[in-house]
This record gives sequence, structure tokens and C-alpha cells, in this order.
Amino acid sequence: MRRIAYIIPVIILAVVLFLSSIFVVDERERALVLQFGQIRQVIEEPGLNFKIPFIQDVVYYDDRILSIDTATIEVTPSDDRRLVVDAFARFRITDVVQFRQAVGAGGIRAGEERLEGIINPTIRAVLGADGVTSNTILSAERSRLMDEITAQARARAAALGLEVLDVRLKQTNLPSQNLEATFARMRAEREREATDERARGEEAALRVRAQADRTVVELVSDARREAEIIRGEADAQRNSIFAEAFGQDQEFFEFYRSMTAYERALMQRNSTMVLSPDSEFFEYLGGSRLSLPSAPAE
Repeated sequence: MRRIAYIIPVIILAVVLFLSSIFVVDERERALVLQFGQIRQVIEEPGLNFKIPFIQDVVYYDDRILSIDTATIEVTPSDDRRLVVDAFARFRITDVVQFRQAVGAGGIRAGEERLEGIINPTIRAVLGADGVTSNTILSAERSRLMDEITAQARARAAALGLEVLDVRLKQTNLPSQNLEATFARMRAEREREATDERARGEEAALRVRAQADRTVVELVSDARREAEIIRGEADAQRNSIFAEAFGQDQEFFEFYRSMTAYERALMQRNSTMVLSPDSEFFEYLGGSRLSLPSAPAE
């Protein structure tokens, strides 16, 4: 019984030591085996591995592509128009030994801080270079600038055991204190353009109105001319008819004209006329010529 009492603790201790010596590396990870803070082994393949219990420790690092959102910074392009930019980067750990030596026990978080300290100055340097204006940053050349930032950041991050895969700008805005002035300038420009458009529209409207007035004058003038021509032709035709009638029976024509004159002169009820009794106007009222001309014999 005493032997069994001693064996059971030994077996339990052996099982604990065995389990403590086993560790598993996932296919998405790589691991470092540390002994008193010194690197003893690099595990890059997934699977079951062993270490010395209580003496050696295992540190795991993500082998996948990681991302980092950098802090918002201000950049000043060559046209002195300040911009607020917000970037993100994609990176991965390529050398876990070099990464461990560079960041120590801080791990991924410390590596991200070191990487951000590389990316932000690189963004300021590239976007603030000679020839790079705010319009360049906001144009299609932005992709070329991002490629240049990525290349410079990759070269500097290699010392940390990191590979920078891509750096992109998420947002590019004006500083808040400049927004109102910029909006005011944009409004002024749009109002000026609107004023110019209205002026051009009014000018075009005046041209159209002038052309329409000219057309109206020409049409009215042509119509009046044609009316005068028609009226003249009608008067000529009327005079021709009168002349023909006068030629057929002169006395009857004179009588008809006199009756027409009487009718027109005495149209109003209170018409008053002062004439000499022997006036020619009363020629057919005097009696000497009152008789109508006789009708022609059949």
C-alpha cells in the first residue's frame, strides 16, 4: 500500500510534466520556443511539438496578412493647402526571430506601433514632396503616390521582420478650420458661374426678342403694303365701275351720287346745314330736275 501511495503522485507528476511539454502550432501561426528569454527554436510548420516544461516558453505569432489603421495626420502639399489624411496598411510577419528581437515582448501591438511610426512619416514625406499638390493627391495620380509610399514603408519595415504589402488612404479631407472658407469660396464660384449663365441667357433672350420684333415689323409692313395694294386695286376697280356707269347714263349717275350725298349728310337726327338756296347741292330738290330720267323703251 505504501508503494502504491508513492507511485500515484509520481504518475501524476509525470503526466503533468508530459502535458506541460506538449504544445500545438496552428497552420495560421508560427511559434518561438524561448528559454530564459532567449530563442531556442523556431517552429514554422503546424503540428505537435515538445518543449522543456517550466523552463521553456512558447510565443505564437500570426502568420496571416494583418491590417493596421493609422492615426489621422495632417500633410502639407507643395501648394500649401493642408489636408487631413487617414490611411490603412496591410502587412505580415516574414521573420519571427527578427520581429521578436525588434519589438521584444510587446508582440503584435508593439509591432503595429513601430510600423505606424514608419508609415505616417513616409506619408508626410511623399505627399509633401516638390511637385505634389492637393489636386495631385485627389486625382488619378493618387495610386502612383500610394505605390511609392508602400515601397518606402516596405524598405524601412524590413528591419522589423515585417513586409508591408499595401498602404492606402481611406480619407482625404480639409482641416475643419478651412472647410468653411473653402465652402464659401466654392459658393462664390458657383454664384459667379450662375450669374454668368443668367447674363448669357438674358443676352440670348434679347437677341431672340429683337429678332422677333424685327420679324413682326417686317410682317406687319408686308401686310400693310399688300393691304394698300389690294385697297388701291379695289378703288381702281370701283372707279372703273363708276366710270362705266357714268358713261352709260350720265344724268342717272349724277342723280344717284346726289342721293347718296343727301343720305350721308343727313344721317344724324339733329343735323343742321346752312346753304344757299341756289346751291348745287340742292340741284335735285329744286324741282327743275326733280323728275327721274325715263326708263328706256322696251
